[in-house]
Amino acid sequence: MTKRIFLISAALALAASATFAQPSGDAIRIIIPLSPGTPSDSVTRVVATAMAEHLKRPVIVDNKPGANGILAVQDLMRSKPDGNTLMLGGISPVALNPAVIKNLPYDPRRDFTPIGGMYNTFQGYMVSNTLPVKDFPEFIAYAKVNPGKVSVAEYSALTKLQFAALGKLADVKLLTVPYKITTTAYTDVMAGTVDATLADIASALNYAKGGKLKVLAINLPERNALAPGLPTASETVPGLAVPVWSGMIGPAGIPQDVVAKLNAALNAALGQKDVVEKIAAGASVVWPTTPEEFSKHIDKEITRWTKLARDAGVQPE
Repeated sequence: MTKRIFLISAALALAASATFAQPSGDAIRIIIPLSPGTPSDSVTRVVATAMAEHLKRPVIVDNKPGANGILAVQDLMRSKPDGNTLMLGGISPVALNPAVIKNLPYDPRRDFTPIGGMYNTFQGYMVSNTLPVKDFPEFIAYAKVNPGKVSVAEYSALTKLQFAALGKLADVKLLTVPYKITTTAYTDVMAGTVDATLADIASALNYAKGGKLKVLAINLPERNALAPGLPTASETVPGLAVPVWSGMIGPAGIPQDVVAKLNAALNAALGQKDVVEKIAAGASVVWPTTPEEFSKHIDKEITRWTKLARDAGVQPE
């Protein structure tokens, strides 16, 4: 009897271990640190649908916007490391927040499990129609002769650091205006209340097409077919290139076999023709990686942006 009890106990322990090591049949939840309807939200929903097909499990999205992604990260960190809760880990909450937010309640290198890259996109420099410039060189020249008078809307760690980099590299002094809501910043540029801001390229081109503002340049190192005719900012200001990336992360401690399974499903989704086309329609490009490649990328980006913030005199707040 004792031997039988021991064998049953061992079997139960093994079963419990196996349950932890493999995602259950429950739905996988992907937290999005942005509002519904944003380009990143749309891309994540496309990928989630495709991942569900490969995993043979439901995959749902859960929008948790606010506080530069901190609310979403805290939700992620409270979840079990079983692979059932993931998050869209973009450049801002993963690599930029450590450079600009004082007493950040998490450490991206310690508190996340990188699953894999998802997509790369880029932004456009938008200016009000009331600003007397027609291209990016004229914008820089105008800012130089009007120090501290050209206003720029900052609504995220990404925009804050990009305008800090612009000021440093171009040797111009800009008047920064903080915003909590992205769309309000866009609206104020269109109204001429503020002179300029950055926006995802899909939104920027849409506003420009409607004649509501001007898009002067993109923040990639090279010109891109998704933004025909637009020069790069780095053509005028060397070094001013900021590709915007996003990937999938989980809480720290997810077993490696579960990570491998999730990465395989993610990359399979990113390899589907319909997914590639839908992401391209939003002016983004799929970016499949291994977990190791994504982890190294995160580490390099944190180091890069922390140095840039320090060199530009940006103090964590």
